[in-house]
Amino acid sequence: MAREIGIRDVAGGRVHMVGIGGSSMSGLAKMLLEKGYTVTGSDRDDSYHARDAASAGAEVWIGHRAEQVHGADLVVYTAAIPKDNPERTEAERLGIPSMERAELLGQMMLGCDPCIAVCGAHGKTTTTAMLAQILMACKKDPSIHIGERLEALGSSVRVGHSGMFLAEACEFNRSFLHMHPTMAVVLNIDADHLDCYRDIDEIEETFGQFLDLLPADGVAVGKGTDPRIMRLFAKPGRKCVTFGLTDACDWHPAGYAEDDAGYARFTAVFRGEAMGEVSLKVPGAFNVENALAALAAAHEAGCDPRTAAEAVSDFRGAHRRFEKTGELNGAEMFHDYGHNPAEMRNALSIARKRCKGRLVAVMQPHTFSRVKALFDDYVVCTGIADTTIVTDICAAREKDPGDINSRMLVDGMRANGIDAHLTPSFDDAEAWLREHLHPGDLAITMGCGDINRLNDQIEKHERERASN
Repeated sequence: MAREIGIRDVAGGRVHMVGIGGSSMSGLAKMLLEKGYTVTGSDRDDSYHARDAASAGAEVWIGHRAEQVHGADLVVYTAAIPKDNPERTEAERLGIPSMERAELLGQMMLGCDPCIAVCGAHGKTTTTAMLAQILMACKKDPSIHIGERLEALGSSVRVGHSGMFLAEACEFNRSFLHMHPTMAVVLNIDADHLDCYRDIDEIEETFGQFLDLLPADGVAVGKGTDPRIMRLFAKPGRKCVTFGLTDACDWHPAGYAEDDAGYARFTAVFRGEAMGEVSLKVPGAFNVENALAALAAAHEAGCDPRTAAEAVSDFRGAHRRFEKTGELNGAEMFHDYGHNPAEMRNALSIARKRCKGRLVAVMQPHTFSRVKALFDDYVVCTGIADTTIVTDICAAREKDPGDINSRMLVDGMRANGIDAHLTPSFDDAEAWLREHLHPGDLAITMGCGDINRLNDQIEKHERERASN
């Protein structure tokens, strides 16, 4: 039986990470390396995250084999790694202590103050990245853990020396309950991850448990127009600050205007006082809310509000968030991490404003359980696009139950008047796009699986064609 142990108990030792190609895991690997640990890791497939960890100094193997944990002082695994994984099984047999990724992240936060955790069904990465850029501009020297790469960092992580820690806090598998926040930023509460929650009410209850982790002098920052958040904020004795698009919220925009591409300008107002002028370089009203959340949290962390407004105005987006990846046939190619219907609607709303011709949504549905739970939303969420093509479902951590597939989604979309087509593989999707895209069109791939590899594949083929 593996013994209980903490990351500080193996200081300077070897940590083996099963699933090191995950965005959070690769970031944690780099943080451990900077703190003097030896890091090894494995993943099922090669990926840029795995390569990123390797370039930082980790020894990375593709494929899971029992002998790879030999000599490790601690094994860390992601929630997607099953108990019968050969490396987890071998670690158990040898008595090597193990912990899940979220537990490691929580332990990395211990003793940090302030410790800012950003949670919500949508917008976590963007808001955390915005706040990271603000904190650095305000010389706060924070440690940072974000789900994706931020150009201002040149990475997804940063090891600071001020005692301040900023991190995304994900509700999947209740992982955020391992954290130790002194400030909690709650962006929204929505139905997602219904493979590990009974329903939206249980999700709300769990967000309440997360807020209960705050110390007596902690602060909660949340969307003031989300009724579920406001119910949780009504708990007596809790310091709460709200943000939103209406002036009933503590932080809200005044003089709000958008250009034709959806980029907003506004004055950030806090309880009647103008705090700074903001001109966003990421489009969409939802990004205005994200920016207000970041400004509110930064203010509570002692940042100068006008410096914060300038910093968030310079923010140009995180990797895989409405990111232009290239062109095909004169059409623009974008990718967005949005993987549930609400996020896909948001991505398509800003793509629609930018698109001069036809808008093509390329959907990679993510997990069988999510598609089943949100099926009725999936089959209408791309209605704003002119055409939708759908790849096979990305199984991720799940096994195919045999009762849901992408053909059913396409049939459901067509029944709702959507011009939908099944393109099971990335090769099928690329062939369809090559045949149908024209100058002025815009195609956006959407999903949190590996659909971004389709964009990489297309760019690779375009470079090869150009060189021939």
